[in-house]
Amino acid sequence: MPELESDDSRYRMKNDLTNGTADFINIEAIVSTSSDQIAIAPGSLLKKWEENGRNYYHYKLDHPSQHFYSFISAKYEVKTRKWNDVDIEVYYDKKHPQNVTMMLDAVERSLVYYTKNFGPYMHNQCRIIEFPRYLTFAQAFPGTMAYSESLGFIINLEDEKENNIVDAIIAHEMSHQWWAHQVVAAKMQGSTMLNESFAEYSSLMTMKSTLKAPMKMREFLNYNHNRYLNGRSNDSDNELPLYKVENKMHIHYGKGSVILYALQDYIGEEKVNRAMRNFLEEFKYKKPPYPTSLDFMKHLEPQVPDSLKYLVNDWFKQITFYDNRLKKASYTKTENGRYQITFNIEAKKVLADSVGNETPMHLNDWIDVGAFADSGEENLIFVKRVKIDSREMTFNFEIDSLPAKLAIDPYHLLIDRVYEDNIKTVKRDEE
Repeated sequence: MPELESDDSRYRMKNDLTNGTADFINIEAIVSTSSDQIAIAPGSLLKKWEENGRNYYHYKLDHPSQHFYSFISAKYEVKTRKWNDVDIEVYYDKKHPQNVTMMLDAVERSLVYYTKNFGPYMHNQCRIIEFPRYLTFAQAFPGTMAYSESLGFIINLEDEKENNIVDAIIAHEMSHQWWAHQVVAAKMQGSTMLNESFAEYSSLMTMKSTLKAPMKMREFLNYNHNRYLNGRSNDSDNELPLYKVENKMHIHYGKGSVILYALQDYIGEEKVNRAMRNFLEEFKYKKPPYPTSLDFMKHLEPQVPDSLKYLVNDWFKQITFYDNRLKKASYTKTENGRYQITFNIEAKKVLADSVGNETPMHLNDWIDVGAFADSGEENLIFVKRVKIDSREMTFNFEIDSLPAKLAIDPYHLLIDRVYEDNIKTVKRDEE
């Protein structure tokens, strides 16, 4: 891809979604189909009629959008819901109704979080439209989402009361109504950070906002964490930092979402979301030149306190890895009936170049330590962010109850290639 630059060069005249074939345009369509089918195009349905044994549908988008949309027709059942002034609609095969209500719930959750944090939804409707198992994906078009039957409609959801793959996918695709549709990046290095990293982060935050068990988020973080590490191990191209990513899925989906999620944990959700919203408001539906990741960094950096500026450099502008280990986890019972827990930690940070050569970095970082009440690591009863500035350090804290395990980086926020040695079963100190 063209190298990342701040100048308004010719590369900023093309966007990453349509590669310069169009900018924001008005879309209107009349679609006919057989008499037993419903045809769907982007936009509001202005008129429907029958003629010569066929159904006709007249659609028009409510707002100029990118030249990127789908036309679908099938024998559909339709389930609807109203959220404020938005019509939420799911078009599905009558044999596949099991997850439709959950899909409506997921769309509504997304609309609530994204409008609150990023700004208004710009269409009068939001449609999920089932298509057969020719392919397995979901994709966001203006106001519509094409969704494979095998990915969401006939999938067996084992845990219906907690967020699951359908919730995660819908939250991700819904966020594209903001990231890639309202604001779209220039066809330049870093573009997919603004589209896909933002979308995956938004998905994670939507799920986080509804979870009753905070540690469940670690499952999603681990998925994206491993996606990055596995992807880079199989990638023959030179690796670039996140803000210069060149359409590498393991970087913009995996690494990007973990970094943005970790950043909101460090500086606050409202600050990360404010940077994203301010960036969107500057470039929302604007004609070329299109924005780059450098434009976003201008909004992000003022939100980061001086004590954490190193995170922007380490996480976005360089390729940084942590090697954190808990060498010993122990406790003693105090005279007042409490428990003194001891963390013996070994910590490292390395800088990788584009071909994988690594250089040790000076460690002067804030990292969490924590204690779990259970061996299943579901109940985190103590967490403290500590400054680690030496390779080996010991920390002592008093807590009210006896933990089962101690951990460094218990939420798995940092890019650590071997996480298994971050957690140990606690043992009583020998007297």
